[in-house]
Amino acid sequence: MKSIANPHRGEVAALVDGEARVLRLTLGSLAELEANLAVADLFSLVDRFESGRPGSRDILEIIAAGHRGNEYAVCKTADEVADVDIEIDGRTGVFAAYTLAGRLLAAAFSPGPAEPADGAAQTP
Repeated sequence: MKSIANPHRGEVAALVDGEARVLRLTLGSLAELEANLAVADLFSLVDRFESGRPGSRDILEIIAAGHRGNEYAVCKTADEVADVDIEIDGRTGVFAAYTLAGRLLAAAFSPGPAEPADGAAQTP
């Protein structure tokens, strides 16, 4: 999939139910994410990812927040995200969801591209 995302805006591209989408975490969607996951702060959530211990609900909430951040009318809740197929770097399933959530977090907290320029797979 050719990336249509702008990494300088914190955008990450993925296929969701076969449709190319560009997701991003805005300040508002990050605030909602923090409240929905009842974490003390977002760094606590990032720590879960860095330690390799995010919960499945964490992943669903992050992807839903990414949809809300780019104002999609679908997949705005974790329950809606749970019912879709996600593909990133040619992979699907749990790995794709984990990768997408990790890239969304990385893009929100980094000043540059969150996806590799050469299209190689990158795990969070």
